[in-house]
Amino acid sequence: MRAHRFSAVSTLALLCCASYAFSQETRNAQTGQASQSGVQVEIPLATASRIQRAKTSWWPTKNAQAREDFVGNNACANCHSQKTASQVATPMANAASTVGNARILRDHPSMAATRGKFTYAIWQTPAGFDYSVSDGENQLSAAIRWAFGIANKGQTYLYEKNGEYYESEMSYYAALSGLDVTTGHEQKRPATLDDALGTLQDPPAAQKCFACHTTGATTVNGGFAPQNAMPGVTCEACHGPGGAHVILMQQLQGEAAAPGTLQMFNPRALSPIASVDFCGACHRTWTDVYEMQSGATGPVNSRFQPYRLENSKCWGEGGDARLTCVACHDPHEPLQHDSAAYDQKCLACHFAAKRQSATKPAVALNSVSSSAGVSRTGKACPVARTRCTTCHMPKVNVAVMHSDFTDHRIRIVRKGERYPD
Repeated sequence: MRAHRFSAVSTLALLCCASYAFSQETRNAQTGQASQSGVQVEIPLATASRIQRAKTSWWPTKNAQAREDFVGNNACANCHSQKTASQVATPMANAASTVGNARILRDHPSMAATRGKFTYAIWQTPAGFDYSVSDGENQLSAAIRWAFGIANKGQTYLYEKNGEYYESEMSYYAALSGLDVTTGHEQKRPATLDDALGTLQDPPAAQKCFACHTTGATTVNGGFAPQNAMPGVTCEACHGPGGAHVILMQQLQGEAAAPGTLQMFNPRALSPIASVDFCGACHRTWTDVYEMQSGATGPVNSRFQPYRLENSKCWGEGGDARLTCVACHDPHEPLQHDSAAYDQKCLACHFAAKRQSATKPAVALNSVSSSAGVSRTGKACPVARTRCTTCHMPKVNVAVMHSDFTDHRIRIVRKGERYPD
């Protein structure tokens, strides 16, 4: 789905340092999180800026040198069998599939929907699946090439025409068990069959789609070559191409590698703010959403978890390793849906007063913090100490996606309050 949609602003030249500072000042003014310490703090950056800085290291959506640098999950499984086996069951690992492997299409071999004067249909053919639109007199169709999204909430289809990729006007939504308008197309009012069938993804937009839903679609040497992409977010999408690492391990023949020579990127070494930006490369950093401006207001932005998290009072100025994406979600494991599974994460900061040291009083949650690390204590909840997320990270209905999303803006939710952007 459109979790990776970027505005045109994010494809322009990189912001200069002064612009970053301005963005941070604007963010502080908007969220009421002005620096109290006077200590220089790390600030969230746009994904394009992170990639530009990662000249000698990896970053999600960065282009590798060559497709041959990637070895695939099977090679990773030779040494990391447990992590690989669990990772392939995650939604990220199934973020895209070629049409022949799209389970939703196989389970729904015939679907139809109507929008305005247009009737849409998807049906199975001997060669795969076709997608069409009709105005009652004429019909236009195209063969589906890719399915983006695992469809636990929705799935969008890409078709190709004259060597260019188009995003289908209609997507599958799990809540409907059928088709409705693709998220982001709500305001579109097509007049012709061509416009009604779907939306052209210009090369930068198409590359960003594939960069977040597949692995290795674009390389420096080969350019944009989606036919070479590995479907889904594989090990190498986050850790970088593994070719050099595999060669090194073969040469060592079981001996330990010297520190810093593994030829593989480990996101665990990132600072808390960089760690959240790392996930934000596809789930959107605070700055990515800020650049979208009016395109990211209202409940629809609950899909952008890093942005919502960094707007939390808990976040303060960042720097707390207990408040990152990977502190609560292991990217190698399927997502936990039971709210009780996260209680201990919340209680790591918000414990009862009797557990606090008598000689070391608790520090306010939005007080001094730095990228070097912090140790903060939050107030204990006076209501309960279980199922914390059900109250403080409420489900938000995104009507255009026919689904609820967990709002990662951690807060005290009051009845009747408007959705806080």
